[in-house]
Amino acid sequence: MAEENGRFPMARILAVCTSALKHVPKNASPSTEALPGRGLAGDAHAEPGKRQVSMLAEESRMKMREKGVDVPFGGFGENIVTEGIALPELEIGTELRLGSAVRARVTQIGKVCHDRCAIYRAAGDCIMPREGIFVEILAGGTLRPGDAVEVVEP
Repeated sequence: MAEENGRFPMARILAVCTSALKHVPKNASPSTEALPGRGLAGDAHAEPGKRQVSMLAEESRMKMREKGVDVPFGGFGENIVTEGIALPELEIGTELRLGSAVRARVTQIGKVCHDRCAIYRAAGDCIMPREGIFVEILAGGTLRPGDAVEVVEP
């Protein structure tokens, strides 16, 4: 994985996913609008707060594939799937540029999983509680697969 140049210079979005309902897998789409202070248009979590958008790295998803669980994009409940950036290594407060216009700030690494989901029951593990991150949207715009992901240096 490439490091410093803005850190992770080859990082990109593989999928953007939303769902109108909470606690269900999300559906990948060709594009979606990031709304400042809310999250992703059409997503049940699009509301003010610290967990507006969830992100999960493809590298984390690969760990689950090695355990025999192949979940489609959005299957862990993630809004954005990335490649080439170690999301759980980012610090809270880190700002990201997603695509050409969207700015986001990391607000949480991992989460408490109160109920054992179908993924956990199938594999005895689920990666999202440890390696998923949450961000709040600072500046909006359109997000698409293939868009760059950059750490904004202070």
